[in-house]
Amino acid sequence: MKSHLKDMQPVSVHGGHTGEFCCHGRDTLEQVILKYIDLGFQWVGITEHIFPPADSLRYPDEVAAGLDSRSLEDRFRRYMRTCRELQHKYRDEIDIFAAFESETYTGYQDFIPWAIEEFKPDYIVGSVHHVDDICIDYSRDGYLGAVRAAGGLEALYCRYFDIQHHMIESLSPAVVGHFDLIRIFDPHYHETIRIPEIWDRIIRNLKLIRTRDIIMDFNLRALMKGAGEPYISLPILQEAASMKIKVVPGDDSHGTGDIGVNMARAMEILARVGITPPWPRPGTPNHFWKKPK
Repeated sequence: MKSHLKDMQPVSVHGGHTGEFCCHGRDTLEQVILKYIDLGFQWVGITEHIFPPADSLRYPDEVAAGLDSRSLEDRFRRYMRTCRELQHKYRDEIDIFAAFESETYTGYQDFIPWAIEEFKPDYIVGSVHHVDDICIDYSRDGYLGAVRAAGGLEALYCRYFDIQHHMIESLSPAVVGHFDLIRIFDPHYHETIRIPEIWDRIIRNLKLIRTRDIIMDFNLRALMKGAGEPYISLPILQEAASMKIKVVPGDDSHGTGDIGVNMARAMEILARVGITPPWPRPGTPNHFWKKPK
């Protein structure tokens, strides 16, 4: 496995959630980085979740752990310090990006730019985990609650892609994370995404990603959870490839046991649509200020 992965020039544009700094992760950040090194990764973006600005926006596991928004902020500050230290410590063995994953809950348009100025990450991953402040990917019950609140599954998809479009316009992140995460609890998503009102929004968002020269995260986490394909699903991936959008593997690892898993499969899928190494690296910390030409 080790030499095979090295031959594939593995990277991860979206990785590194750990038990040290994330309630649903495992292992320490240093253990995770050492595993990336051992498997021959050329570079990795460590992209821990940004902390919530209010207690009401915490993930369920953060609530269960008794962590309030202030303690989560303190933990995130430790994360950034630790990541910078490890970035320096292992600089001769792997290129590490000290980054974070954004959110789209109420107030993010002001909060995320503040966080970028405050913490100066190497880049951000722009992700949508919440639709109108309801978390869609933590549990099936939460997802179904979002469906009801939106007025149906089709309406939820439309709202998700509208929020995603606004996020891309507002932040212009260097990376868009798990583009079609909205399908997570929809077993018929291949039919759902082809509904004209939804497909039109997908194409609109892809065009904006292309205009902003943003990388799309080819996210392997779906395979770890038993899905049949990564995020991005094949029909959307084919459109992205035809538009010459940059697509880069992201393992979305949550511990050492996730790293390198399914990477060969991901490479094969990408190669079939004409996406191969060398993998483009994320943009500068100020990428989110970049305006379309």
